[in-house]
Amino acid sequence: MAKKKTLNVQGISIQIEIGDSKDYISLTDIAKQRDDEARFVIRNWMSNRNTIQYLGVWEELHNEKFNRAGFRTVREDFFDTGSLTPKKWIENTDAMGIESRAGRYGGTYSHSDIALNFCYWLSPAFQVYFIKEFQRLKQDEMLQLGQEFDVKRFVSKSTFSLLTSAIKENLVPDDLYTSKNERITFASEVDLLNEALFGMTAKEWQQANPTKKGNMRDQASVEELIVLNVLQGVHALLIKWDTDKAERKRILKEVVSDFLPIISDTRLKSVRDLKKKIGGKKKK
Repeated sequence: MAKKKTLNVQGISIQIEIGDSKDYISLTDIAKQRDDEARFVIRNWMSNRNTIQYLGVWEELHNEKFNRAGFRTVREDFFDTGSLTPKKWIENTDAMGIESRAGRYGGTYSHSDIALNFCYWLSPAFQVYFIKEFQRLKQDEMLQLGQEFDVKRFVSKSTFSLLTSAIKENLVPDDLYTSKNERITFASEVDLLNEALFGMTAKEWQQANPTKKGNMRDQASVEELIVLNVLQGVHALLIKWDTDKAERKRILKEVVSDFLPIISDTRLKSVRDLKKKIGGKKKK
């Protein structure tokens, strides 16, 4: 049976249901950081082209009953219309990653992967604070069970499925498909991300750090992994748009230069500060 917990992030109380294998988080509560009514904030997020694509890939990977025909209808009818609601999404696709609930603790809930995507769409700064508080909560829960919670794995995985899907569908032709070719292509594309964010490939990092445990992502900061989460989503879209490799590399480096200083700036105390920082940057 799921345990109900409350997470406090920057003065906002967020309801969380912690289960044995998955956690569901109130998107309605998270949306309260915006002045608009929560249901309209969630509707705007769900009607975004990238959000629909992300939700579709997530369901493909986790939901055996996912209605693919219904998903195609959603993509055709609701892209950029501002009219996709949680109820419509669930009715059309038999989705399990998002739930629409009634009652005292009702509202829109989602799997933690999807909640992380929603947090980033709302505010990169808020996502940082959310992750830190969620990490604290999960560590307390896992300690009671004698287990360990890996916050870094949690942060970096939510757009990983988008990237793997894009690579398999667009960069490994059916007539040349082998498991070996897929692994080689995947490693090459992941190293584009590594070079953009860390300045070196996975092999170069291992050679430079022979005594460190794990890999470069295990040693990365949470802030770097938040940017990695963004990069994976951008990279997936660039691959789908048939962008050549050199141009993908250039764009990924540009994303890092734009986002990492903002995410890493510990002086950011509020969403208002973040908006001022981004606004000031655009005026240059």
